[in-house]
Amino acid sequence: MSATCARIQPILLSVLRIVTAYLFLLHGTSKFFGFPTAMGSGSPEGLMLVAGILEIVGGILLILGLFTRPAAFILSGQMAAAYFMAHASQGSALFPLANGGESAVLFCFVFLYLAAAGGGSLALDNLFGKNKS
Repeated sequence: MSATCARIQPILLSVLRIVTAYLFLLHGTSKFFGFPTAMGSGSPEGLMLVAGILEIVGGILLILGLFTRPAAFILSGQMAAAYFMAHASQGSALFPLANGGESAVLFCFVFLYLAAAGGGSLALDNLFGKNKS
């Protein structure tokens, strides 16, 4: 790996974490606050309530880079469960594009990567001596 790539890799890991977490957070704000667009009735119940809480709390933790590895691992599991419960059950389990589950699959694997790789150089975890990347 070139010296330039080695230098920017931890920064780009942080950018991946922040952008992914922001997009994920918007799913939670849509469920609870109808912002930036409404998803559902505005008062989620049952599994949608749990999903919305995980999306907001987990999204904020990942944006900050705080408890990155455990938060990302939990969110990866949430997205795997969401895919199999909401998308794969519609048929075409091996074709996420056909069942509308491509974003769930992508979030799942990006979060799994973050759980293994950590939050990058711009994570609050680094201030507390945890999960140095």
